Amino acid sequence: MRAPRAKLWQAWTDPKLLKEWWCPKPWTTEVRAFDLRPGGAFHTFMQGPDGGTSDNPGCFLEIVAPSRIIFTSALTAGWRPQTPWMPFTAIITMADEADGTRYVATVMHPDEATRDRHEELGFFDGWGTCITQLEAFAQQLG
Repeated sequence: MRAPRAKLWQAWTDPKLLKEWWCPKPWTTEVRAFDLRPGGAFHTFMQGPDGGTSDNPGCFLEIVAPSRIIFTSALTAGWRPQTPWMPFTAIITMADEADGTRYVATVMHPDEATRDRHEELGFFDGWGTCITQLEAFAQQLG
């Protein structure tokens, strides 16, 4: 990405900033819980202009500042198991590269059917749009 890792990390780890790029616009994000530590709550609620919603409680699994964030929808705060509408675990890594950042998002699903369902719901386009929004947002941070 054409943004410094420090700015990407800032956009990821400040809930006031995360809500600015987290879901594809014109959808909006409300950050309902954000406890950036292993076992801490990570809960976003997204709403579309047509009234559609996506409620996503989850849990941070690992935080290695400023290079790695792992979170899951399979657990909520305090490592409490849950049955989410879309179970997955995401690993976000960031590393300095040239004058930008190598940003890798890896998403794992419990089975092929869940992965396929996520893809059918627009996973690649949605996450790709968010990454583009993140890059642009991070570039303009002071």
